[in-house]
Amino acid sequence: MNIKIFKNVEELNISLAEKICEVAEFAIKNRGEFTFVLSGGDSPKKLYQQLASESYKDRIDWSKTYFFFGDERFVPEGDAQRNSLMIKNLLLEPLKIPTSQIYDFDTSGTPEEAAEKYNAAIATHFQDSPIDFDFNLLGLGSNAHTASLFPHTDVLAENEAAVKSVYVEEVGMHRITMTAPLINQSRNIVFIVFGSDKADAVYHVLEDKNASAELYPARLISTDENKTVWYLDEAAAAKLSEKKKNSGF
Repeated sequence: MNIKIFKNVEELNISLAEKICEVAEFAIKNRGEFTFVLSGGDSPKKLYQQLASESYKDRIDWSKTYFFFGDERFVPEGDAQRNSLMIKNLLLEPLKIPTSQIYDFDTSGTPEEAAEKYNAAIATHFQDSPIDFDFNLLGLGSNAHTASLFPHTDVLAENEAAVKSVYVEEVGMHRITMTAPLINQSRNIVFIVFGSDKADAVYHVLEDKNASAELYPARLISTDENKTVWYLDEAAAAKLSEKKKNSGF
C-alpha cells in the first residue's frame, strides 16, 4: 500500500499536481497521449484550479490529453449537479480544451443508455488497445464510496470492466459509474482525501481487516503499490496506525 501524508491540503495538492505532470509527460513521450479520468466532488476542486494556474498550465501538453469522467449523476446536461460542469468550469474551460478531447456523458436517454454510450465512446478512443487509462483520480466519501460505488449497491458485485448505471438509494438518484474492475485497469490510480470527516472511512478502507467492500466500497480498488497511491492530509490519516502511515515511504 502506497500512502503519502501531508501536513495540509496545499502541500498535498502541489505534490499531486507534480505527480500528474510526471505521469502525463511519460505517457505522451511513450504512447503519444495522456488519458486522464477526472473525479467529481469537492476534494479535487483546488487541484483542478492548480493545474489550470499559471504555474502548471504549460507543464502538460494538453493538446495530447484526453479527459474522461469516472462517474456522473444522471441529470440533464448543464444541470448544476453534474460533476462534469464543475470540472469544465475549473479546469477544462480555463485550459481551452476542445470538446473533441472531452468524453462527457450523454444523459438524454435512460441511465442504461447513458452507460452504454459511454462504454462505446471509451472503446472508440482506445480502439484495439487495452483500456488502461494513464491516470484515474478518485475521491472518497465519508461513507467510503468512491466514484459512484456506494455501499450496498448492485454495482459492487460487477465483474465486468465497464461503465454501468446504478440507482443509489442513499442519494435518491441514478448514477453512471466506472466499475471497480475498469478503474483497476488504470496504469495509475490516485486517491485524494483530506479532512477529519474522512478519517473513519480511510481507516476502514486501508487498515480494518474485518471491513467488507459491501460496507466500504473503496476496498474494491487495487492495493497494488506500484499503481495505487493515497494522498492524505494529517486529519484524514489520523486514525491509521503509525505502521500504516509509514507504509508508503
